[in-house]
Amino acid sequence: MKMELGSDDVVSILDYFADLEDPRSSINRKHLLGDLIVICIMAVIAGADGPRSIGMWAASNVEWLKRYLALPGGAPSHDTIGRLLATLKPNYFQQCFQKWIESLREDASVEEDCPGIIAIDGKTVRRSHDSKKGLGAMHLVSAWAVRGGISVGQLATEEKSNEITAIPELLEQINVQKSIVTIDAAGCQKEIAASIMDGGGDYVLALKGNQGTLHAYVRDYIVQHMENDFADVTARKFEENLKGHGRTETLVYYQLSLPKDLPGKAKWKGLRTIGVAIRMSEEKGKHTSDVRYYISSLRLGVKQFAEAVRKHWSIENTLHWCLDMTFREDDSRVRNRLATDNLAWLKRFAITLLKQQPSKESIAMRRRMAGWNADFLAEIIGV
Repeated sequence: MKMELGSDDVVSILDYFADLEDPRSSINRKHLLGDLIVICIMAVIAGADGPRSIGMWAASNVEWLKRYLALPGGAPSHDTIGRLLATLKPNYFQQCFQKWIESLREDASVEEDCPGIIAIDGKTVRRSHDSKKGLGAMHLVSAWAVRGGISVGQLATEEKSNEITAIPELLEQINVQKSIVTIDAAGCQKEIAASIMDGGGDYVLALKGNQGTLHAYVRDYIVQHMENDFADVTARKFEENLKGHGRTETLVYYQLSLPKDLPGKAKWKGLRTIGVAIRMSEEKGKHTSDVRYYISSLRLGVKQFAEAVRKHWSIENTLHWCLDMTFREDDSRVRNRLATDNLAWLKRFAITLLKQQPSKESIAMRRRMAGWNADFLAEIIGV
């Protein structure tokens, strides 16, 4: 059944941004801030990828927009959109979306005894560098609620190496209560584990060389006990086989109780278990394998551990892939740092709304349909 965007729906959307400080000069201000933000959201969903295309979309749809927005100055120009995106403070801008996001997460939630998974990972916007100003490409750390496919937060850094400091800031911005937070090895830090626990969540953190002693101990401990099929320790095993796109994968997970002599275990808040995920793939006769080790605050329950590990990969396979292939994020040549950050967030939020639309079509096709059909776009916004 089709849903049309009514005036009440627009008012409720505008309410999310009522407290956002307007960074524009009050002199000769022709456009309402809320109108501009709603236009940006709609345009990005419908295929726009920067200020110029957002302005062109608004001009092409101005009569339709007037059914829902005040537009006292008519359709905004691309210069107006560009100036706004280049002056909005990203952290305040994103905070305005949190009530909207929480309502989506509530709609996507199931029983309370089945926590959601929030995957945190970084992605570089490759062509956002500015050689004249000596700036490299911007790196964005994103939080992705796997259930429902919802972007719940984002933080920009100048380099990938800054993820360690960015992740704690990002965790302060999002709600992790009753969620399992998964992070790759860059986020395997005591302070990050404590922050997740303090927020009412659990964690599954990948181990690599940045936690040298701990990584080596967990690896050697698991390998040693694997030789006698874990006869001397409490361990659980889960195996699954996946097929698709010409590839066959076997995934084997082991979860073990915390070793008594684990180095520094008292410094890791809530630490309860360790684990390993072994992935063996075959595609066109070529065999590959991958082994990853983890520490976790989860109790023994290997299927839950396996789900957290497997679904962490969805931030790469779903969100980042969609940003690259459907939204062409790496092709963006917007140089202004604030504009790049704000546009990146609009694209992530657009993916969130597109994924809520109950269609069997791909995200790319839904986006095209939103550009072709204003009623379909209204349905997406009204979800």
